[in-house]
Amino acid sequence: MPLFTGLGKFTNFGLLVVRIGIGIMMMVHGIPKIEGGPELWTKVGSSITHLGIHEFFAFWGFMASISEGVGGLLVLLGMAFRPACIFLFFTMLMASITHIKNGDELAVASHAIELCFLFFGLFIIGPGRFSVDKS
Repeated sequence: MPLFTGLGKFTNFGLLVVRIGIGIMMMVHGIPKIEGGPELWTKVGSSITHLGIHEFFAFWGFMASISEGVGGLLVLLGMAFRPACIFLFFTMLMASITHIKNGDELAVASHAIELCFLFFGLFIIGPGRFSVDKS
């Protein structure tokens, strides 16, 4: 008999805990970026040059900021959950690429890489029963 039989009954509560925690932390990262305005958005968005794109830095930075700030709120609520997870996945993928291309050590890049896996996994699993989407 497996040692952890019956733990599945806590899956939805576990998803709620993860959504609240990671949603708040993404908002903590994103809201200051949203408030930073075009100058900060341009700086954040300039990372897109690692993909060979050399225009519209403020737009890309704004999108990353919105992904973190608003996406964090959506993850927390479990509302438009899968689209928010995809936007956050790509934002963290871009952050991972930027760290690697800048020559940062794995210990520095690891946070963004870990969040890529987290948001992709959450995209697959869904928000759970205790969410606005209830899926």
